[in-house]
Amino acid sequence: MSSADAPSSENRVFEADVARLLQLMVHSVYSERDVFLRELISNAADACEKLRYEAIATPALLGEDPKARITIALDAEAKTLSVEDNGIGMGRDEMVEALGTIARSGTRAFVERLQSGEANAGAQLIGQFGIGFYSAFMVAERVEVISRRAGAAEAWRWSSDGKGTFSVAPAGPAEAPTRGTRVVLHLMEDAAGYLERAAIERVVREQSGHVPVPIAIVEKPGAEPAEIADGAALWAKPRGDVTAEEHKDFYRSVAGQFDEPALTVHYRAEGRHEYTVLLYVPGTRPFDLFEPERKGRIKLYVKRVFISDDVEILPRYLRFVRGLVDSADIPLNVSREMIQESPVLGAIRNAVTSRVLSELEKLAEKEPETFTKIWDAFGAVLKEGLYEDFGRRDTLMNLARFHSTSDGKGWRGLKDYVGALKPNQTAIYYITGDDQARLEASPHLEGFRARGIEVLLLTDQVDSFWVTAGAAFDGKPFKSITQGAADLSLIPTLDAKDDAKAETTPVIEGFVAFMKTTLGDAVADVKVSDRLTDSAVCLVASASGLDRQLERMLAGAGRLPEASKPILEINPRNALISAVAALADDKAELKRDIAHLLLDEARVLDGDRPADARAFADRLARTLTRALG
Repeated sequence: MSSADAPSSENRVFEADVARLLQLMVHSVYSERDVFLRELISNAADACEKLRYEAIATPALLGEDPKARITIALDAEAKTLSVEDNGIGMGRDEMVEALGTIARSGTRAFVERLQSGEANAGAQLIGQFGIGFYSAFMVAERVEVISRRAGAAEAWRWSSDGKGTFSVAPAGPAEAPTRGTRVVLHLMEDAAGYLERAAIERVVREQSGHVPVPIAIVEKPGAEPAEIADGAALWAKPRGDVTAEEHKDFYRSVAGQFDEPALTVHYRAEGRHEYTVLLYVPGTRPFDLFEPERKGRIKLYVKRVFISDDVEILPRYLRFVRGLVDSADIPLNVSREMIQESPVLGAIRNAVTSRVLSELEKLAEKEPETFTKIWDAFGAVLKEGLYEDFGRRDTLMNLARFHSTSDGKGWRGLKDYVGALKPNQTAIYYITGDDQARLEASPHLEGFRARGIEVLLLTDQVDSFWVTAGAAFDGKPFKSITQGAADLSLIPTLDAKDDAKAETTPVIEGFVAFMKTTLGDAVADVKVSDRLTDSAVCLVASASGLDRQLERMLAGAGRLPEASKPILEINPRNALISAVAALADDKAELKRDIAHLLLDEARVLDGDRPADARAFADRLARTLTRALG
């Protein structure tokens, strides 16, 4: 329905998620009330920036009022606080869409975290989820929004008490701004403190002092506006003139988070291209880090005119970085689609990416504890670059940190790993899976532990991909310990008595042949293992096939018609293997049952289930019955 066809006045019900959110926000986030003003000012600034952009193509939208501004008006007698901007404004349909529904994903996750009672969850998440407007109901018993879109004649009023419904009706010409939006909060009794100028100035100074639009306050009806923030662009100031507190405030406004930045990257590039960069690595993980679209949140400005926040300035594996880039070289009149393909933006993108990675490298060297916190939060995303950005793989390898079988429980860098290589060790060994505890208990590690060989424990999904893409470090290739032969014979064990290789006796050879015949097509082969020291069996992939974890992931996603047959390795030193191999011929049925049980045991140790649960249960019952008899 268009605005022209819309009824003059209409009552509507909030979308279900909005109704739940409002209830939770009022009762769960009450201790962080100041956030409402930051969010309303942020929305107002965005509206002004959008108008500046649209006015590039349509200057008439600015009319006789070209300078952007935000005005906060206080009326102690009426108990109202208003936040007004002269930005782009909204038509009726835009108003219904923006204020009655939540378009961004993640709303349910936000609601669940509020319901969980997590400390400060509301304050930390309100901005992240793009729902800052609703924070107004933390202090207001009723909220009105009067708006007139730039260039439009009609104005509209949205009104709600936040209890389930809202109304939209035409606004009179005199009560609406000439252009832009006015949000009127009818304050609750215990929110009257926000009607004092000192309280408003404190909140603006602490949370919104660096929005790129001037902010004025009208202390009472009829009073002259007094400027309380000049709208100076923080990023345009020399780096040395910006304090840590200013960076923290600005970061919170652009990131929508209440934490502090773990790393700030602020510089001006001059030469072939001129641009200013102000970027922050968050101290905590944003909620949308693993959204399928993997979009970044870097704002693009051109000569301080906001252009877009969906231009891909940084690669997707740096999508957790927040901030902006302000270019002096991109034409203001170029379309957003053309900007994405601009060679100037391409050069900026390349240089800024390299600079961010360089700053992370410096941080890893000078402040390893801070870098470790960043890696804890974003390492799984940075490792996507090992697969996607071949040109920067060496840099990313230097940054990468891993858990491993080394005695230390912290992160290990590859430089440390290579520095601890054993004599005759020619590869960087790893094992992939989805659970670190299960990997640490894997039988595949036994032969490596016996020799003191460190193995990387890779538990992120992306690990199964980048290690297969020709990855190497310092000339050492990565090798899965669950794939192909272990090749450990040239590396001595830590205990000399374990060095003697178990002889493959005729009895064991016969048992291997029996296992091959009995298991048939369930396995590709049965072999004697040199990687097992204690466990009876394990499964490995062929040297020419896919790693077992990667194969499971691809098969589960429907990208493989079926998984390949694994190789079953048996440990000739294991007492069970020796005993079963020595069973007399009249125990053939028992021997066959145990052969299948050993295969199922290997599957379970590998993180799988028995291939046939009913057959597994029957064989286990028969074997236990014989043992008890």
